[in-house]
Amino acid sequence: MTTRVFTSPLFLGFDHLEQMLERAAKTSSDGYPPYNIEQVSPTALRITLAVAGFTMDDLQITQEDNQLVIRGRQTDDSEGRIFLHRGIAARQFQRAFVMAEGIEVRGAWLDNGLLHIDLARPQPESRVKTIEIRRPLPANAGNGAVVEGSKEG
Repeated sequence: MTTRVFTSPLFLGFDHLEQMLERAAKTSSDGYPPYNIEQVSPTALRITLAVAGFTMDDLQITQEDNQLVIRGRQTDDSEGRIFLHRGIAARQFQRAFVMAEGIEVRGAWLDNGLLHIDLARPQPESRVKTIEIRRPLPANAGNGAVVEGSKEG
């Protein structure tokens, strides 16, 4: 059952945010692979996943809309081998992160079994904007259209 969060008329245009929240809720609750998210500067983030045993060819990173998706697929190389104990299995995974608007992926690298992905977010701009109030056309002029550029004063 989906709960509609932004049904109030005070939340105009938030349907995209609601879709992102639904996507985040659907992502795997599996804890594999473990990961860290750290803030490396005021405008930069780094996601680090523990992917021991994976090579660069086994990993794929894609950006799908505002979602960063990391997939790992190892080939099963156990043919012809006899295991007395198998605690390290060739395991597939998919880990998705929902990113805010404007976040950019700057790069990724694999080092000692850790996959690092650098992200950058732009500096926030001032969101204060003054809206000019215009005078309506006189009632005999028509449909209540607004006169362009007219100001009282």
